[in-house]
Amino acid sequence: MPPYSPLYTLHLLAALIWVGGMFFAWMVLRPAAGTLQVPERLTLWLEVFRRFFVWVWIAVVALPITGVGMLHMGFSGFDGAPRYVHVMIGLYLAMLALFLRIQALQLPAMRRAVEAQDWPAAGAGLGRIRRLVAFNLLLGLSVVSLAAARPSL
Repeated sequence: MPPYSPLYTLHLLAALIWVGGMFFAWMVLRPAAGTLQVPERLTLWLEVFRRFFVWVWIAVVALPITGVGMLHMGFSGFDGAPRYVHVMIGLYLAMLALFLRIQALQLPAMRRAVEAQDWPAAGAGLGRIRRLVAFNLLLGLSVVSLAAARPSL
């Protein structure tokens, strides 16, 4: 077993939790929640985000720590890493930026609207979050595909 195997395992689990959670939310939970009445649906989503984002924060911290560890153990640093690794780092930063936008801007606005029972504003907020999550999911699936393919760019 290579010495970086524990880092690699943690790295994969963090990516799986983040990207898999977005996939589940988009492909399974979103359509199922559409059958609920507006107040229940929006309240459900706030609770889902509260619980899921704890795990996303763990992934957000674990991915760069394990990634940099593997980078130094497997490639002797950034200069020795293949181009696809650099692309993965860039995609992670884009995903992080989108997540931070949701966490810091979109989610608090939606929460305030739900608390005020301003359902149209809360629904609009959920729509903005949904679009950002969809784009982040596409980025995440791209990173996973890139990692699996390991192209010689």
